[in-house]
Amino acid sequence: MTTPWQGQLKLTYAKRGEMTRVIDAYSQSPLKLQRSFHPDGQTCQSLILHTAGGIVGGDRLNQEITLHPHAEASLTTVSASKLYRSSGPQSQQTLTMSLDRDAYLEYIPRESIVFDGAKFQQQLRVNLGENAVWLGWELLRFGRTARGERFSSGDWRSQTEVYRNGVPLWIDRQQLAGGSPLLDASNGLNGQPVVGTLAWIGQPVSPEIADKARHLWEMRDLEGEIAVSCCQSGVICRYRGRSTQKASAAFLDLRQLLRQSHGDRPVTVPRVWSC
Repeated sequence: MTTPWQGQLKLTYAKRGEMTRVIDAYSQSPLKLQRSFHPDGQTCQSLILHTAGGIVGGDRLNQEITLHPHAEASLTTVSASKLYRSSGPQSQQTLTMSLDRDAYLEYIPRESIVFDGAKFQQQLRVNLGENAVWLGWELLRFGRTARGERFSSGDWRSQTEVYRNGVPLWIDRQQLAGGSPLLDASNGLNGQPVVGTLAWIGQPVSPEIADKARHLWEMRDLEGEIAVSCCQSGVICRYRGRSTQKASAAFLDLRQLLRQSHGDRPVTVPRVWSC
């Protein structure tokens, strides 16, 4: 029997002159931080690697990300995550992200493939300081559809909570059981295997920017459906369809639009992304 992983990743970012740098890093297998880049000369772009290749039942992964005042960082993963079938225990991933005043953080991992029979729970909490902004997304494919697999058994859960000074700005709880009627229901996946959520929280988005976001997505042949809605502290975007590649390309377009509205600075695509 394979021994479950107890992975840890702790990163701290701080502004040094005009550039944000990693000033403290700790990792425990299977999580590993690869080298960081500064493509725009300011934002620290970091790559996270899962060396085991996938998450199995009983794995416990914990990530703690801290940004000091005015720090700007962008985190992504080297490759898609695989959530493997489990005949027993559930796997869990816990992420805590703390942003001090005027900090900016992007958490934009590549997609997760949820195998039939997977049992997985993710808890993500973001604590925002004054004027801090968080952009995060999650892209999921339920079942290895290339081989005709559906998510017929198992359980997937995700909970995202964003707070400022202890006050909730956005709370999103989702659950999908394998074989659930929601896989085909119109108020669920509607027969589509791919779903995605993008959230920009911490700064209001104007109706004009929301309209531009809808227009950007309408111009792409997404082979699915999208929705863009403003909330008091940002904007939420949802996708359901068949293509993770097209969904991620649309998410990158929207990231660029939102980032330019926030700082009007060139936005670079992470090196590991190819859409």
